[in-house]
Amino acid sequence: MNQNRRFFLKSSGLALASVGLVGAAPSFLRRVVEAQGVSAAPNGRRKTLITIFQRGAVDGLNVVVPHGERSYYDLRPQIAIAQPGKAGGDSAVDLDGFFGLHPALAPLKPLWDEKRLAVVDAVGSPDNTRSHFDAQDYMESATPGVKSTQDGWLNRYMQTRPDPKATPFRAISMTQNLPRALQGRAGAVAMRNLSDFQIRAGAYTAGVQGGFEGLYEQGVNDVLRGTGKETFEAVNFLKQVNPAQYKPENGAQYPNGEFGNALRQIAQLVKAGVGLEVAFTDVGGWDTHRGQGGARGQLANLLGQFAQGLYALVTDLGPARMQDVVVLTMSEFGRTVRQNGTGGTDHGHANAMFVIGGAVRGGKVYGQWPGLKDEQLYEGRDLALTTDFRDVFGEVVSKHLGAVDLKKVFPGYTPEGKVRGMLG
Repeated sequence: MNQNRRFFLKSSGLALASVGLVGAAPSFLRRVVEAQGVSAAPNGRRKTLITIFQRGAVDGLNVVVPHGERSYYDLRPQIAIAQPGKAGGDSAVDLDGFFGLHPALAPLKPLWDEKRLAVVDAVGSPDNTRSHFDAQDYMESATPGVKSTQDGWLNRYMQTRPDPKATPFRAISMTQNLPRALQGRAGAVAMRNLSDFQIRAGAYTAGVQGGFEGLYEQGVNDVLRGTGKETFEAVNFLKQVNPAQYKPENGAQYPNGEFGNALRQIAQLVKAGVGLEVAFTDVGGWDTHRGQGGARGQLANLLGQFAQGLYALVTDLGPARMQDVVVLTMSEFGRTVRQNGTGGTDHGHANAMFVIGGAVRGGKVYGQWPGLKDEQLYEGRDLALTTDFRDVFGEVVSKHLGAVDLKKVFPGYTPEGKVRGMLG
């Protein structure tokens, strides 16, 4: 038997792709065979949310270009993206006659045409901070302006939907450390790579060095001895599966680097049927104060990698799996409407988000456009906020994942329905 042993989920349950692994499957995998978790779809397939944080505050006005707004061009003489058809391949990719995509995002246009990509514009945090640290914290805790919140919004969602049959892979972050959004009482695991499993799992890592295996051997507490044993089994099982030999499907080509690698491994976990419900990863470099560029340059290069990664993920999973997957992108805040003196943009306010999935009612820009005239700008400099990011988060966790008590997921806030109908 070769070592490229993979398993996958069929409508009837989990089947092992290679004969030799049935007896070796750890107990959490046998539970998946016996019964699906609380968020399984009616056809037996699990719903999955993949969240991607663009750290550094991406320039949403050059991501989703308001090419129908004259002020956009007046305020960005060097870095604005040309109207569709005005500059060949450097033109905005038209979406609806008013908005367009940065040309580096052209790979995503087929998803828009297929109505699997929706845009939410003028969205963000009602808090006015322009601190990266604070804004990221507020978005991941989903309590803008409140620094004392102990847990993240994704973890609170899982707390409201306890799943006694959950596997150690219910919530995974493909990052060095567990992100703020997944911190809390519900179990979640961070890992950089499925092949080496340098795992850091929330509170389990307190005061302990050396990765999960060393932590398990120390037997820190009763909780670790219970759930930790299953995670240890899972780690060893996936080592046998040999994730390094994973081959993307449907001709998908992930970009080189950490971002592409993270998305490829998330796709592998989705296909493996290990009970993945919430996945998280992030990508940095979006703080373009200098030399941002327009259709080409610093931002364009980042967006090219971003688009390639997203398109590869969707292509790899294929239409059938994407019916059960939603991909949500976010960034802590946008950037100033006016370009600065060094060819860049400074910290701003409202921004744009992407929502991708088979159940997404896409081909539409959601949210109210506030305009870019001087009197329409926030504090005279930024795109004004018309949709609270918690409306988007709330729509996703309720309509896609099945959350019922949104007050517990978003304490102190009642979603206003600004993006109602975005998900079927």
